[in-house]
Amino acid sequence: MTETARTAPEFSRPVIADTVSPGGMVEKIEATAAERAALARRFDLQDIAFLKATVRLRRVRGEMVRVTGELEADVTQTCVVTLEPVAAHVADSFSALFAPDHLLPKETEEEEIEVSFAALEEADVPEAMPRGIIDIGELAAQHLSLALDPYPRKEGASFEDIVEPEEEGAVVEAARPNPFAELARLKRPT
Repeated sequence: MTETARTAPEFSRPVIADTVSPGGMVEKIEATAAERAALARRFDLQDIAFLKATVRLRRVRGEMVRVTGELEADVTQTCVVTLEPVAAHVADSFSALFAPDHLLPKETEEEEIEVSFAALEEADVPEAMPRGIIDIGELAAQHLSLALDPYPRKEGASFEDIVEPEEEGAVVEAARPNPFAELARLKRPT
C-alpha cells in the first residue's frame, strides 16, 4: 500500500483551483455508502445514513479561492450515558479561504502577512491548496466532525450518583486526626 493510499480522504471531491472563476461555481456533492461507512469509522459513529453538501467556490484576490457551503447529514452516535444509539440530524454551514503556497504566511512573516489579509471578507488566514487542488469533500467531512454533538445523550438519560451498599458487619473507620493540628499544638508554647 502506498503512502497516498493510506492517507487518502474517505470523502474526496477534488476541485482544481484554476477552474474556479471570479464569478464562482457551485458543486453539489453526496457521499456514497462506502464513503459514509469509512467516515463513520473515522468519527467513531455507529452510522451515517446520508451526507450531502452544497459548496460554492469563488476566486478572490487573484490566486485565492473562497469556499462556502452547507452540509446536511443524518448520523447515529453512541449515548455517553447508556451507550445506546442516538440518531441526530446535523446541518452546518462553513467557509474557508485557500491560497497557493507562495501566498501563505511564513512563520517569520506572519504579522506582516496577517495585516494584508485583514482586508479580506472574513479576515481569516488562508489554508493551503496542495498542487492547486481544493478537496471540498474532505472540507465538508471536517466540518461534519466539528458539528457533531461531542456528548450525545439519549432522551431522558442522566447520570445518577453511585451509592455503594455497606456490607453487614463492616467496620466504620474512625475519623483521623488532622496532622497539621498536631503540628500546631507542638509549635505553641505550653
